[in-house]
Amino acid sequence: MVEASGLKPGMVFVLEGELHSVASAGYHAGGGQQGSAVFARVKNLKTGHIRELRLHPGDRLEEVALDHKEMEYLYADGVAFYFMDPDTFEQISLPSATIGAYEKFLRSNMRIPVALYEGEPVTIAFPHAVELSVVSAPPGVHEHATSTFKTATLENGMEVLVPQFIKEGDTVRIEVASGKYVERVRRETRKP
Repeated sequence: MVEASGLKPGMVFVLEGELHSVASAGYHAGGGQQGSAVFARVKNLKTGHIRELRLHPGDRLEEVALDHKEMEYLYADGVAFYFMDPDTFEQISLPSATIGAYEKFLRSNMRIPVALYEGEPVTIAFPHAVELSVVSAPPGVHEHATSTFKTATLENGMEVLVPQFIKEGDTVRIEVASGKYVERVRRETRKP
């Protein structure tokens, strides 16, 4: 059990019989007739719906520990996403609502941790950032090389704003939550 005042992003707890993940939580001290409160945004791991909660700091919630198993992404059929355990070759599926915005970052044969609760898959533990190749980018404008951005298309079809020095074939790191450019990934070149 965890008190509402101890909620932190990423924690998973049971609310009304369903698993919820904390997206954000903040404590607000009360004044006058208003008591203090904890405001939390939580995501239902089954349906993907996001709710705003107002809790008393002393409210107790049943915290849940999820197991993580690395699985290989296979394909999607419009209703669900399918993953395979590389050790046992057992396949599991997660509903499309559970994957949500992460869909555009999944690639065939990609290995990704799947969160399990009592042996049942509930969500994926996507990394904070992913590396993608640039498939098209207009040439840079030299006089604005440091202060302006241009639009580049990535291998997954996403269009993102990148600095002027990014060109086709470069690999860039993209923040998953926001879909924004983070940095160019430099590959070490070794001379024989």
